[in-house]
Amino acid sequence: MAETSFNLPGVEVPEVVREFTEKSVQQAKAAYAQFKSAADQATGVLEDSYTNASKGAVEFNLKALDALRTNVNAAFDYTRELLAAKTLADAVELSSAHVRKQFETLSAQAKDLAAVAQKIAAEASEPIKAGVSKTLQ
Repeated sequence: MAETSFNLPGVEVPEVVREFTEKSVQQAKAAYAQFKSAADQATGVLEDSYTNASKGAVEFNLKALDALRTNVNAAFDYTRELLAAKTLADAVELSSAHVRKQFETLSAQAKDLAAVAQKIAAEASEPIKAGVSKTLQ
């Protein structure tokens, strides 16, 4: 196979073409640098958001486990008291009190968990909001 050569002796590239080529290369480098910077910032924002969400998930799970422990203990206490009841009237009264107390407890736990979930959502979205705000400025 014959080697192909694109060297054209005696042909000179005009200065305008050279300047245009150099300017295009510089613009491409600048655009790439801006793109890379934006991508790095977006990655940082997502990492911060993920970190906040992970911490929040741990906090939520601990709160949920605490609620579960409280409810299980209440159920055991209720069962022990119910087994110790002497009369049917005592058992009915214990049951009514237990249901009322559990309803109040579950309502409070639901409010607490909802507040934690809202806080987590706000904290996880904060880096994204800040990143978008910074980009728009």
